[in-house]
Amino acid sequence: MTSLKTAYLSLGSNLGDPLGHLQDAVFALQKKAGDIERISPVYQSSSWGFESNDFLNACLSIKTQLSPHQLLETALKIELDLGRVRHNEHGYQDRIIDIDILYYERETVVSEQLIVPHPELPFRKFVLKPLADIAPQFYHPVLNKDTRNLIQESRDRGRLEKTEFRLFKDRGEVFSHTNFIAIEGNIGAGKTTLATKIAEDYNAKLVLERFADNPFLPKFYEDKSRFAFPLEMSFLADRYQQFTDDTSQYDLFKSFMVSDYDIYKSLIFARITLQQDEYALYRKLFRLMYKEVKKPRIYVYLYQTTERLLENIKRRGRDYEQDISAEYLEKINKGYFEFLRGNPEQNSLVIELGDHDFVENQEDYQAVIEKIVRFAMRLPK
Repeated sequence: MTSLKTAYLSLGSNLGDPLGHLQDAVFALQKKAGDIERISPVYQSSSWGFESNDFLNACLSIKTQLSPHQLLETALKIELDLGRVRHNEHGYQDRIIDIDILYYERETVVSEQLIVPHPELPFRKFVLKPLADIAPQFYHPVLNKDTRNLIQESRDRGRLEKTEFRLFKDRGEVFSHTNFIAIEGNIGAGKTTLATKIAEDYNAKLVLERFADNPFLPKFYEDKSRFAFPLEMSFLADRYQQFTDDTSQYDLFKSFMVSDYDIYKSLIFARITLQQDEYALYRKLFRLMYKEVKKPRIYVYLYQTTERLLENIKRRGRDYEQDISAEYLEKINKGYFEFLRGNPEQNSLVIELGDHDFVENQEDYQAVIEKIVRFAMRLPK
C-alpha cells in the first residue's frame, strides 16, 4: 500500500468570482488528490509582478498517495476544469485559478515540469502568510528556515490583508458551518423534499412541519372565513411546541439542523387568512412566542411560479388542497417577499426554480445545492 505524503499547496484567483474559484479548487482537490488536513484563512493581496485586480490567496495541507508529478498533473487538470487558460506569453497574468505545489514532505524535485520546493516561495508574502497559519514551523528543505523566518526575511512589500472568508474541504463541512437552515416556500414548492434530501445527503437533523395531523386544515379549505382563526392558532401552538422541542438541542450524531419551515410563516399566513381584528390579536401573541424560538442561520426561500405550484399540488393529490386558488398562492408569495424585504439583517437566499425539477433531476438538485453552498460559505465565522 502506498504511504500517505503531506503536501502543501497554494491557491490564488483574481478573475470572476475569486472566492468561488478557490472553493471549487478545494472541493476538487479533496475529491481527486487526497484528504485535506488544514486550510488557511483567505488573504487579499495586490497583484504581484504586474498591474491588475487584487488576488485572493490561501494555502492548504493535504495527505495524498499521489507522487509529486501526479499531484501536479491533478492540479493542472483541476485548473483546466475550472476554466483556466494558460497563455504562451511570458510574465504574470490574471487567472481564474492557480494551484502551486509549495512543499512535498521535505523532498526536493527538479524536472522540466516541476520544481519543489516552489522556487518563488521565499519571495511571496501572499503565500508565506497563509502558509504560516497552517505550518509556521515547517522548515524549507533547502534554505533550512521555517515559514516565520522566511516571512521576516521577505522583501515583498505588496499589500496583504486577511479577510473574514474561509474555505471548506467539502460541502458537508459547509453545511455544518450553518448550524441551522430553514427551507421555506409556497404550497407545493418542494420545501419538504429538499429539506429531506439535504438531511439525508449531509447528515442533518431533520425538522418537518406536522401539518398533516391538523384537524382544522381540511375544514379551512372548505370554509376559510369560519376556520381561519382556529387553524392559525392551532398551527402556531403546534409550531411553537415543535420548535422548542426539536431545536432546543442538537443531535450529537448530526452535523447541523434543517427544517422545511420557519415559524415566521405563521404570521405570513395569518395576515392573509385572518380578519383585521383577528390578525391584530394573533400578532401580539406571535411576537411573544417568536422571541423564544431558535432562528435559522440561513433562510432559503424556494420561489416557484403560480402555474407550477398548481401543477405540483395537483400531482401530489392531497384532496383538501385541490381547490386552492391561484389568487391565494399569489398572496402567499407576496407575503413571503414582504417578510424578506422587511428583514434585511436575516441571511436570506431566494432560489428561483423556474423549470428546474430538483425532485426528479439530479443535476437540478445539485444546482440548488451549489447555490446554498455558495451563499453559506460567505457567512462570517
